[in-house]
Amino acid sequence: MSPDEHRATAAAILPLVGGPDNIESVAHCMTRLRIGLRDRSLVDDAALRAVPGVLGVVEDDTYQVVLGPGAVARVTPAFEALVEEGRTTPHQAVSAGDLAERGAALKEARKARNATPFKLFLRRLANVFVPLIPALIGCGVIAGLNGLLTNLGWAPAVVPALAAIASGFMSLIAVFVGFNTAKEFGGTPVLGGAVASVIVFPGVAKIDAFGEHLSPGQGGVLGALAAALLAVRVERWCRRRVPGTLDVLVTPTLTVLVTGLVTLYCLMFLAGEAAAAIGAFANWLLAAGGAVAGLVLGGLFLPLVMLGLHQALIPIHTTLIEQSGHTVLLPILAMAGAGQVGAALAVYCRLPRNGSVRSTIKSALPAGLLGVGEPLIYGVSLPLGRPFVTACAGGAAGGAFVGLCNQLGVAFGSTAIGPSGWALFPLLDGTAGLGVTVAVYAGGLLTGYLVGFAATWFFGFTKQMLADLDTDAGAAAPPGPAGPAEAKEPVPA
Repeated sequence: MSPDEHRATAAAILPLVGGPDNIESVAHCMTRLRIGLRDRSLVDDAALRAVPGVLGVVEDDTYQVVLGPGAVARVTPAFEALVEEGRTTPHQAVSAGDLAERGAALKEARKARNATPFKLFLRRLANVFVPLIPALIGCGVIAGLNGLLTNLGWAPAVVPALAAIASGFMSLIAVFVGFNTAKEFGGTPVLGGAVASVIVFPGVAKIDAFGEHLSPGQGGVLGALAAALLAVRVERWCRRRVPGTLDVLVTPTLTVLVTGLVTLYCLMFLAGEAAAAIGAFANWLLAAGGAVAGLVLGGLFLPLVMLGLHQALIPIHTTLIEQSGHTVLLPILAMAGAGQVGAALAVYCRLPRNGSVRSTIKSALPAGLLGVGEPLIYGVSLPLGRPFVTACAGGAAGGAFVGLCNQLGVAFGSTAIGPSGWALFPLLDGTAGLGVTVAVYAGGLLTGYLVGFAATWFFGFTKQMLADLDTDAGAAAPPGPAGPAEAKEPVPA
């Protein structure tokens, strides 16, 4: 889309979410425009879904409009600009106090349903890593291109430059994690980055901890996360006790000094051991578990997404990429999206007279093939119920295929997190050669499509469901995404 089209999409969305005065906050992730609302009752869900470019809507702690990768990063700035342009005068804002009060009450009621401490922590953890995904993707694609040129012996003069571009971000990712962690948990971001930078400083090789020499980068993102969390605690302690006249000098000094020493003599070693254990376990799981491990991982990923527990995998993926250049888990988890696509195709075929559902599937299927699964999940399988379960069966079958091939020696992974489906092909990296790696991943997708389709065709509907849904009348009242109010943000599947 052109800039004018992005602005047109933003302009179409704004009045349907209650206008500028109803907007508390605006942000975006990989696929969604996230809007903090004052009054949820002012939103027209049906009209929003009909806006060109809108793939679906999801209600969580924020109201989320699914726009897809790429588009969301362009529509969001236009939306923010329109909100600022349309803000009311202070007098008008005061007159909207009742509106804000009602909206706040609704927002708190929605949050209470899912605001367990563990889930809230996982959301904040995701907020640390999600902003890093675009750089991971860009550097991952460049790393894959560099590997291809190296294997083919092409452009030898360019290969070192590509290696530097691809590796530069990864060599400093701990600093970005530290910065984002402090920002998310209420500390000074630059202090979080400062203590995390200790981990990647080459001079740490001269330091002994637990009787061993430290290595630059030891502990990686896990160490950076722990260091920045500690820095936030130390900074808060100092803010409460240091006199205001000395705060600007004493607080940052003590924060960096205390946290830096603890990081060097404790956290780097412990985080390094934890990271090594994660890498060893992931490799052992697929080498020993093979098809069984792949079946469990591929089959359970969509339920993990619905529970919000998939966010715990983000630092694990990042740690694996940091260690070996790729995460072996993501290609298997991506099979959940393949099962979802197969299930959606079966629903399309089983409901030939339900024009509304078929229209939803036709518009959402291209995004599903490219790994953006939210429209199909929230618009089709989850509201219907049984097709969501059969989609999981397709994901389990695709995961079992990839896991079995891994056990047989075709080990591979993704050089970045975020994309899946067909969009994951440029990010694949393995030891068996590009052709074999691509063939195995494609075989897993095909298995997921076929099993998801077959399971949904035979087990996705009861006779009563078909009688109720496969009619023109059913098109007038399509199954709306009843589940999103309880759903969580999925890694694109």
